[in-house]
Amino acid sequence: MTGRKGIILAGGSGTRLYPITMGVSKQLLPLYDKPMIYYPLTTLMLARIRDIAIITTPHEQEQFIRTLGDGAQWGLNLEYIVQPSPDGLAQAYLLAERFLDGRSSAMTLGDNIFYGHGLPQLMARAEAPDAPAGTVFGYRVADPERYGVVDFAEDGTVRALVEKPEDPPSSYAVTGLYFLDGSAPLRARDVKPSARGELEITTLLESYLHDGALGVELMGRGFAWLDTGTHGSLLDAANFVRTLQTRQGMLAGSPDEVAFELGWIDREALAERAKLVEKSEYGRYLADIVRAGK
Repeated sequence: MTGRKGIILAGGSGTRLYPITMGVSKQLLPLYDKPMIYYPLTTLMLARIRDIAIITTPHEQEQFIRTLGDGAQWGLNLEYIVQPSPDGLAQAYLLAERFLDGRSSAMTLGDNIFYGHGLPQLMARAEAPDAPAGTVFGYRVADPERYGVVDFAEDGTVRALVEKPEDPPSSYAVTGLYFLDGSAPLRARDVKPSARGELEITTLLESYLHDGALGVELMGRGFAWLDTGTHGSLLDAANFVRTLQTRQGMLAGSPDEVAFELGWIDREALAERAKLVEKSEYGRYLADIVRAGK
């Protein structure tokens, strides 16, 4: 198990998804057969992270607690932190400073979906002894002008991070997954609000870059990175998961299966979880794992 702690930023008002998010958090919307929050949660679990803080709005925190509990059913320790107002991604490190207690962290956005056979190995490289203090993950996109983009030097190192450039220096967008060392909260304190009044994650990452301490891991062919910020992208992500599961007969984004495979819960605990949701396809899949002696 890694000493790194996890953060899932699941705040925000989800106004781009109105009216469907007027009564429920975006990160608790169904993404095909599971709550959206299951997917970033399993991403952190695949990095072998068990201590995870979930940052929510004040009025939606109870919804998350009702959905996820304290995490013990998956061998996790979940803690909940309130984000009083959505003041930028870098604010998460200020809110989670006590939780992190000087430890390194992996933060993922609650509406970002990552998929790929080599994802655990890719994240493990950010844990290597010679890994930089900060690591971001780049994903090739067809429309980089819509994202924060990595500008590479000739030797392949990161030269700059450019936010929504008119003339993109590369096709690699910075995804919503950040591996940072224990200095992240201290660095976040020095981030000044941008023109739109937010503490920008790009500014925090530039602090690492200025110190020569920022690296990038590239997600190549075989990886998928999806966000769910619009109605169309939410539907696309759900169809992606449905197609994968229907064709392969395997779940994507299941904390129950991941916890069992990692040995964090035993067969009896998995059987209890399967019983809880036995009327759904999800529950029947878990029951099949229990019966198969996998």
